Amino acid sequence: MGRGERIVLLADMNAFYASVEQALDPALRKQPVIVCGDPERRHGIVLAASYEAKALGVKTGMPVSRAKELCPAARLVRPRMSTYVQVSVRIIDILKQFSPQVEPFSIDEAFVEMTGCEALFGDGLTAARRIQHRIHSETGIHCSIGIGPNKLLAKMAAGLKKPRGLTLLTRQDVPKRLWPLPVIQLFGVGSRMERHFQRMGIRTIGDLARTDPALLHHRFGVIGRVLHQSAHGMDNSPVDPFSLDGSKSIGHQFTLPRDYTEEGELRLVLRELAEEVAGRARKAGYTGRTLSLTLKGSDFRSIHRSLTMPDPSNLGRPLFRTAMELFHRHWTGQPIRLVGITLGNLLPDRGIQLTLFEEKEKEQKLAEAVDGIREKFGTRSIFLARSLSGASVFADRSGKIGGHLM
Repeated sequence: MGRGERIVLLADMNAFYASVEQALDPALRKQPVIVCGDPERRHGIVLAASYEAKALGVKTGMPVSRAKELCPAARLVRPRMSTYVQVSVRIIDILKQFSPQVEPFSIDEAFVEMTGCEALFGDGLTAARRIQHRIHSETGIHCSIGIGPNKLLAKMAAGLKKPRGLTLLTRQDVPKRLWPLPVIQLFGVGSRMERHFQRMGIRTIGDLARTDPALLHHRFGVIGRVLHQSAHGMDNSPVDPFSLDGSKSIGHQFTLPRDYTEEGELRLVLRELAEEVAGRARKAGYTGRTLSLTLKGSDFRSIHRSLTMPDPSNLGRPLFRTAMELFHRHWTGQPIRLVGITLGNLLPDRGIQLTLFEEKEKEQKLAEAVDGIREKFGTRSIFLARSLSGASVFADRSGKIGGHLM
């Protein structure tokens, strides 16, 4: 990249759910693995497939029955979302050791702003190699990393070579490497926009780049001009560690393995997220007054609402209660694909304010004990008992994870 240009990385965990299962169970390594909702009955769809299964034609979203026809030897496992979240958080912590500017993009992707860190970790390619090695050595997960002068090109670069890819994409590379690709592969273009473009004769990213931006603005508004700029590799958006909240905050979001439509399923997800965010706040030495809830459907429509709590907190139970209050106020029953919780308006943790009718001191001591166990024995050493529910997406396929119940 040219002198003075930014260095942005996008770390994309390869076949994340399946890779986590392989990393945790040596018997699954180098075997075709399919993560799906109901392995015993062979119903439902494929949520994730290892590269061994993908090589035989198995794809995400495919009916499990069809996947079994293509790959009869595949090992079918039930998803464990709480485990995937914990591994995702660990990976974000690793990335933050390379740069303070880390923006989680989904449960298995994150942007890293490496501009100004060259003296510590080398150029973009050198830093990316070191990050790949650290993530694999500490979690067992392989990742592809895209390197570019902005988030858009880093994202596009990461998708050009998988698995274990390491790809540099500059603005000068755009005409040769991106313009021949189908327009659907441009970040920000969905299937609906692709249909609109095809009716206009726009079939490749290059076609879009050569289209009059005034025409695109007339047809699609601001998004038309933005996508035209994207086709030219232009993007000025910052890497924002607090992307879920405009103020300093601690939060986490992840994409669900399928559309969730049942309150019970979403309740479990929110409880796990509340505990995760609370634990990270305690570790950082903060409490927060404002909780924000993000819900996004498969149609990309989002709900983002916030509520200020009566007292600042870094405990899972009050965060969960507040999240559920927001959920009941604003969820209209639409299918949900992404969930996020953020704790904002942070304050230094100076202890708890006792009240007459709440056992805050007991709850605080319990949280501290849990933190101590996880610090010593790992994040999976203790977890919520409800995560073992047979109907829960958090349940381990064997019914046991090998830790203590909360």
